[in-house]
Amino acid sequence: MKWLLSIHWALIAAVWYFGNGILHDVFVLINHKGKYDRELLRLLMDGHILMVSGAVVFVCWLMMLNKIQCGGVISIIIALGMLLYCAMIFPFLKSYLTMAISIILIIVSIKAINDFPNIYNIMQQYK
Repeated sequence: MKWLLSIHWALIAAVWYFGNGILHDVFVLINHKGKYDRELLRLLMDGHILMVSGAVVFVCWLMMLNKIQCGGVISIIIALGMLLYCAMIFPFLKSYLTMAISIILIIVSIKAINDFPNIYNIMQQYK
């Protein structure tokens, strides 16, 4: 049961976001007919948003492995951004699994923030 709220959900989210970004861009490039234009750029940016989100959440996972609270805070921000992104594309693509992973990431990150030592209190000890 301990694995249910493990920080390793951040790694799962990072791989999911990044992998979906790569798949999105590959399929956009395969299906695009014609020259490089504004529509192609817009579609490629969707994939790049996913890839950057995955890369940032991966760094957050590394931070959480080292019990750094900021990793949890940043991953919450990214997960909220992904939920907003999923809401914007929902009429075209029902990304239920991405929304579920993002919600789990928020819950796990909140737990990590509460479990990890508060950096403000640590800094006060050295004054």
